Amino acid sequence: MNKHLGSTLDDLLQEEGVLAEVTLMAKKRALALQLEKALKSRRLKKSELADRLGTSRAQVDRVLDPSNGAVTLKTLVRVGAELGLELEVSFVQRRTRRHRPARAPTAGS
Repeated sequence: MNKHLGSTLDDLLQEEGVLAEVTLMAKKRALALQLEKALKSRRLKKSELADRLGTSRAQVDRVLDPSNGAVTLKTLVRVGAELGLELEVSFVQRRTRRHRPARAPTAGS
């Protein structure tokens, strides 16, 4: 029997202990894509953005790298401002997770 039958992806990720990390990376990816779109719409090269920010092209690449979750809010605000964007950050109430009864132990557990 499939132990994940009827589960959500969030349930699976939570069970594997990676939900928070996956959620963070998805949010960082969304921010990086917004910055890339703004860069393209302004026909601005990464090196030009780096010059305007007084930083290196490598640093701009790190900000735009969806897999780099270590970018600070301060950096995101600076880059966004240079592209005419304002970063909005807020807390929202977590979605309540339905309580699922504990599974009975399987043979050998």
